[in-house]
Amino acid sequence: MHLGYKNLKKKFSLGTEIFLCTQEEQDFGIIVYDDLKVAKEVEKDCGVPAITPELNNLQRIINGEEAISGSWPWQVSLQYFGSHYCGGSIINENWIVTAAHCDPRPNSDVVVIGEHDRSSDKEQLQIIAIEAVFVHPEWNGIGSTDVTLVKLVSPIQFNQRASPVCLATEDNFPAGTQLVTTGWGRTAYESAIRLQQVALPLVSEEVCKAQWGDTVNDSMICGGAAGASSCHGDSGGPLVIKINEVWNLVGIVSWGSSSCNVELPAAYARITYARGWIEETIAAN
Repeated sequence: MHLGYKNLKKKFSLGTEIFLCTQEEQDFGIIVYDDLKVAKEVEKDCGVPAITPELNNLQRIINGEEAISGSWPWQVSLQYFGSHYCGGSIINENWIVTAAHCDPRPNSDVVVIGEHDRSSDKEQLQIIAIEAVFVHPEWNGIGSTDVTLVKLVSPIQFNQRASPVCLATEDNFPAGTQLVTTGWGRTAYESAIRLQQVALPLVSEEVCKAQWGDTVNDSMICGGAAGASSCHGDSGGPLVIKINEVWNLVGIVSWGSSSCNVELPAAYARITYARGWIEETIAAN
């Protein structure tokens, strides 16, 4: 089952206006990119949060733990008329990567950067409209490459609460390797108001296929099945691993158990599988 709620959204036309709230008074490492440079040329400081994440509860996302505000600065919220429906990750100042099944749309949806508490009106946010959406050509529903790139109408101003994640160049890690996912998806009883985080183990393709059959393929990476899982509303968000003190995006929250069963693995779109297309698309647009 897809983990987003896009199909529940109503449709309005907000045009392509940029909605920009107040910024941090002291920006952290504002970085300017050339649109024609590919993703592999993302600033060398990608994946290094200015505010260090703290992972205490390493076992659960359902009944998981609240993240430290600003500690996952690449996490964004895709919203329609103020309603969160999917997550995404900043990969440079102009581009977000999310899940194709989230179905973000120009002229109506916006990307919210720097958010932690969805109930607060005091956070310093950047709210930017979508210029264009590029869906992976292999996307054709569950069992295909669940990746979409979102180009913004205006660049993100990088600061302590907004910076890019690195794109993984490898993911051949042993089963059980600790990964981390974040989002505002359902916890034990309801959707999270504040950004949640969870550590979960990498699950081998063999074990994942034993549960889900041939729906699992090379375009996916699996995680969870040990009391931890992504859930509704987390879709499109990041699955990351820390390598040499740098966080790398290895997956995008895609699909799993319709009941968010924490004893079953969830599937994530594999970044290394889609990376060539990501780089080519950014270079051409």
